[in-house]
Formats: sequence, structure tokens, C-alpha cells
Amino acid sequence: MKALPSIDSTLPTDRHPERVWYTSYGSNMHRDRLAAYIKGGRPPGAAREYPGCRNPTMPTRSIPVELTGAMYFATESPVWGGGRAFYDPQASGRVLARAHLVTADQFADIAAQEMYRAPDIDLDLEEVLAQGRAVLGEGRYETLVCAGQVEGMAVLTFTAPWRMNDVRWVPPSAAYVRFLAAGLLSAGAWDLEAVASYVAACPGAAGHWSVQDITDLLTEGA
Repeated sequence: MKALPSIDSTLPTDRHPERVWYTSYGSNMHRDRLAAYIKGGRPPGAAREYPGCRNPTMPTRSIPVELTGAMYFATESPVWGGGRAFYDPQASGRVLARAHLVTADQFADIAAQEMYRAPDIDLDLEEVLAQGRAVLGEGRYETLVCAGQVEGMAVLTFTAPWRMNDVRWVPPSAAYVRFLAAGLLSAGAWDLEAVASYVAACPGAAGHWSVQDITDLLTEGA
């Protein structure tokens, strides 16, 4: 199993980086799913086609990481049906995630597609890199979070502006759970039992998806 890189919790000093670690805690942990955001297309099980990034080059590296906070499922995804994954960095716990090394403009384009915007404009990252958080709007994924740095490059993700307990939790669909859990498993840092147990315990999934259910999703056709 791969060792987890240590995240330096201090904020990076470079406010205009060329490359950043786009850190996914949801279905984009799976590289096939991420490819739809970068190269364009529609991943299996999804109802939406993505335009892709202006730079369609896939990440040069992807590493497993653990973030401080909690992951939960809420709102209703028109792409997958069921709840979406969100990150609450202020909650107690740990979030299993996968950080992809991308250019700053690719991060902007991935974020734009999550916000249902056109991927055609760079993001000003100065606020999130200086403060650790930047609210760009009231939408689901319009709040940027910097969790620190790895190898001197910012660990960036996006989430909702609200807290975990401010919204109703919604169970995720089978297709969404499959991509999310398979992406975690392919990161190589956690085994099948650890991944299934983690996802099954997240608010929204807990009580609706058992460890065995998720294990079955990941082993279908194996």
C-alpha cells in the first residue's frame, strides 16, 4: 500500500502558482471520472456531458491524502441522482481524498464545471491561498478551501459554504458510490475494507449503505 504524504498545514507563500494539487474527496478521485472534466465527455453512470478543460492534459501525478474534517452527502445531484459529496473542514474527523497535480488554470476549469459555469476563465486564487478559504458564491461548490501544501504546492479543493449539520443529508446513488469508492481504492493507500467502512460511515450514506453493500459494488464482475 502507498504511504500517505504529509500535508503541511501552513498556507503556501506563492499566491500565483503554476501548479496545484486539486484534491477530490468525491467521484473525481477516480481518474476515469476526472478525465471527463479534463478531456471532456460523459462518464459511465452520469447524466451530463462535460466540456473539459482548456488544457486537456491529464494530471502528471495523483497521490492519496487525508484531510482534517468530515465528508457528507447532501442536496440532489442531477448528474447521478442522490446526494453529492461535500467537505466540512471545520468538523472533527478525517477525509480520505486523492490529490491530482494539475495546472492552476485546469483547477479553475474543473471548479467552473462543478459550478455549472463555462470553463473559460482563470480563478484568482490569492484569497484562498492567503486565508485558507474563499467564498465565490452561494452555490454547492463555490467555496474554495486550501488545506495546506504538499511539496510546496497548494492543496486545493472546493465545497459548499454551509456546515455539515446545516443541511439535510441525502443518500448517494449506487453509481456515485461506485465511482467514489473505486477512486479511493485505486489510490493504493487503503484496502477494500477501509474504503467501504469509511464511505458507509459518512453522514448521508450511514444507515443507507452498509459496508457489505459498498464491498459488493466494488467487487461486481471481479
